[in-house]
Amino acid sequence: MKAKAESKKLPRVLPYILLAAGIIGYICAVIIMYEDMKLLQNPHYIPSCDLNPIISCGSVMQSKEASALGIPNPFLGMGGFGALAVIGLAMLAGARFKRWFWRLLNVGALLATGFCLWLFYESVYHINALCPYCMTVWVATITTFWYVTLFNIDQRHIRLPASFQGVYRFVRRHHLDFLILWFLIIAAFILKHFWYYYGRHL
Repeated sequence: MKAKAESKKLPRVLPYILLAAGIIGYICAVIIMYEDMKLLQNPHYIPSCDLNPIISCGSVMQSKEASALGIPNPFLGMGGFGALAVIGLAMLAGARFKRWFWRLLNVGALLATGFCLWLFYESVYHINALCPYCMTVWVATITTFWYVTLFNIDQRHIRLPASFQGVYRFVRRHHLDFLILWFLIIAAFILKHFWYYYGRHL
């Protein structure tokens, strides 16, 4: 019963999720772009989010991963999150989209999530620095992917095999728990890798 109630609630909540994720992600992308431009103008500029050797946006911005696809990552963020906010607003205004649109959005969210997870790995294990604005973007992207996927399954835009229905009902009942668990796992990897620094400051 709870899973059915949640599946009816999600279409009402999803526009706000997309709008919030779009606005938050867009703002973070603009800030990163601004800080990056200041750093290009002055190599000695210290970004506002350079707090210590680990929380160091400057190190991330100056890495090759900051332009992984040949253009600065914030440009991708501004375009993608701007579109996400528009979709959320359109839904609040009563817009209804076709099944192919939702599938396409799901693929886009999946690719963006994969890209964020790759950036997480590179930041932690290769760059050895974290950007709080980037981490906020990761949260917005993963949340978007999670709830767009659940929405598509609920609305039959994506069909699961019958053998997965029981598992999905369990996941659906605990959708927020699984999302929080995802973030906790990421946080655990970060804390474990940087324990050499944070361990002696606790």
